[in-house]
Amino acid sequence: MSTDQPPPEQPPEDDPFRKKPQGPPRPSNGTPPGGTPPGGTPPPGGPPPPGGPYGGGPGGAGHPPPPPPYGGDPFGSGAGGGYGMPDPLAGMPPLADFGRRLAARLIDVIVVAVPLVLIVILVVDIEWFRAEGDAASRNALVTILIAIAAFVLYDWWFHQKSGQTLGKKMLGLRVAMLNDGSVPKGSPALVRAVMIWVPGLICCWLSLIFWSIALVISVVVDKPYKQGLHDKAARTVVVRTS
Repeated sequence: MSTDQPPPEQPPEDDPFRKKPQGPPRPSNGTPPGGTPPGGTPPPGGPPPPGGPYGGGPGGAGHPPPPPPYGGDPFGSGAGGGYGMPDPLAGMPPLADFGRRLAARLIDVIVVAVPLVLIVILVVDIEWFRAEGDAASRNALVTILIAIAAFVLYDWWFHQKSGQTLGKKMLGLRVAMLNDGSVPKGSPALVRAVMIWVPGLICCWLSLIFWSIALVISVVVDKPYKQGLHDKAARTVVVRTS
């Protein structure tokens, strides 16, 4: 009777959009891709050994390596991560364009606003909106609080669940963590939702409009990841899924 045990099963991938490791696979015999086997000689017609024919830089003994290619960023500030630095977006889908993001946001606003309006029509007494003085200010504040809470809950719930609100799903977009491409679970999703809607509480609906314009400008001018202020706070990016 054999005592061999079957190998343990690998845990299922819980996020199909998570970034995958980049780079060519290493051959089973231990030979680096395009390199020389350990203790062996270079294959015929293969590339020369690193460091040049005399063990120095690429140009020979004592020669330094060449400078970064033209246009490279040795400090890693560009989208490619800089010379010799990994690209944070490697292995992720392309970034979403602004037009799609705006259209998805408009769809989400309609999805949340229409039920709110219906609730107001069916439930709230018309005298609520006819109040004057302090009562009118109080009623307006309560209305804004309810609306903001609904939008924050909507954004948080769908983004922490799948990275996609209904609008983003319709237009093939998704919110992803910049560091690994995963769904923004927990606090990142909440921070992102709060940063979009809560500044509207500063004053009135007018302040929410000005804040929305500021978010739009931040997405348009940001390089290279197209992050709005809400994305920077949550460390997320918006990518395409189709």
